[in-house]
Amino acid sequence: MSSPLRVDQVIDQYFLEHRAKVLDIAAFLDRHDRAAAAEGHPLSHESREIRMRALTRALELLRDGKPDRARRILELWSDPTTQPIAAAPMKGAIGAAPLA
Repeated sequence: MSSPLRVDQVIDQYFLEHRAKVLDIAAFLDRHDRAAAAEGHPLSHESREIRMRALTRALELLRDGKPDRARRILELWSDPTTQPIAAAPMKGAIGAAPLA
């Protein structure tokens, strides 16, 4: 698949925006880990909480060097079940499905 932009154009146009996003994620993980340490909970990379597991798994996919990262992360975060449930356990979504 070709890109309408050259490599240098992609970097020039998008680098600063995504640099800021990476810093935002780093700050979130730092906040989580400070709170976890203070409360005796596992740090982000060891957390059993569904959303933290989904985020750290997504970060691993970002670095694996394989194509289609966005699709694979969306699939990671999506609920693969096809059968409806009788009743929702809560109102609203949490943004991640339980990981296998």
